[in-house]
Amino acid sequence: MADTDCIRKAHSCAADPREAAREFHAKVSQPAMALVIFFCSSEYDLDALADEMKRLFGDVQVVGCTTAGEIGPAGFRDHSLAGASFPASHFRVAAGHVDHLQTFDVEAGQTFAQALLQKLLAEGPPTDADHSFALLLIDGLSLREEPVTRAFQTALGRLPLLGGSAGDGMKFDRTHVYRDGRFCADCAVLVLVVSRIPFRIFKTQHVVATEDRLVVTEADAPSRTVKEINGLPASQEYARMLGIDASDLDPSRFAAWPVVLTIGGTPYVRSIQKVNPDGSLTFFCAIEDGLVLRVAKGVDLLQNLEQAFAGIRAEIGPPQLVLGYDCILRKLEIVQSEAKDRVGEVLQENNTIGFHTYGEQFRGVHVNQTLVGIAFGTNAAETHDV
Repeated sequence: MADTDCIRKAHSCAADPREAAREFHAKVSQPAMALVIFFCSSEYDLDALADEMKRLFGDVQVVGCTTAGEIGPAGFRDHSLAGASFPASHFRVAAGHVDHLQTFDVEAGQTFAQALLQKLLAEGPPTDADHSFALLLIDGLSLREEPVTRAFQTALGRLPLLGGSAGDGMKFDRTHVYRDGRFCADCAVLVLVVSRIPFRIFKTQHVVATEDRLVVTEADAPSRTVKEINGLPASQEYARMLGIDASDLDPSRFAAWPVVLTIGGTPYVRSIQKVNPDGSLTFFCAIEDGLVLRVAKGVDLLQNLEQAFAGIRAEIGPPQLVLGYDCILRKLEIVQSEAKDRVGEVLQENNTIGFHTYGEQFRGVHVNQTLVGIAFGTNAAETHDV
């Protein structure tokens, strides 16, 4: 198989879960698959979908998750299945999972990731950050992304980690990760990959911080809920900063006006998920007393996206595949934008497969309102075996 066509991608919009699995399998199946990854709507009968995927792929390493929307050759979709297969001729993989995230232990998590890395090392030539990376899929309602991401990245050292938090549309009820032939909640999957194909990981966001400061003066860290900002009820103070009434706060406002936390000079988005009946605000990321946040405003999303892909193409040429994990709040902004069709075209032109997430992981940090991904070039690195 030509290097330019070694990764196979597919996108099924079939409403029936078994039919969707069969369409997907027919397009991505190839000899000696090292990994299959997929992203699917939570509206499917997940038991039926899992059963059919297991029957079709057998012993192949398959991982996936439910989403807040799928991205693929068919564009932006809300009831579909998208994914890709990676051949063993160009990729070497070690995968594992961690259950019971509510009782996740950081030290045990590091031990798990280190053991997985040793397994990868034992099966082939030494790995390095130029030829290897880690993919994470995690329950998007576990509220455990921060400690899991930090623990795994610490254990992996310079090996870059990126991933996404599973979703279930706009319901925020129950999200699932697929591993070992079934969908599971309160679970995370870690996949370590050695690649003969050149790749680049990337992160892009289209917001800039303003001078408006919000000091978190009362928060419930375990639930990611802020009760007071600047000593006042959180939703009222946030709305005042935007110049609107608290009753007008909704997901579109959160998408247009997120808040950012600056760490080491780098801004990280901390997006709001919802307003609670008591006037508090629940976030998609960890939050705690004393944090100093700034209201941010969006810049041109399309221009930002085009610049990001232009940079990727300049480094590795036209990508044969981009695995992209894009925040649900970016999706909400995109679908209401006049640039919606062009954004979809840019993603399709760059062969993007991915999903809209409840959060994104980049290296050791859990972020929001960000597109993170990995772009694969077209020429194999002949000097590096897998």
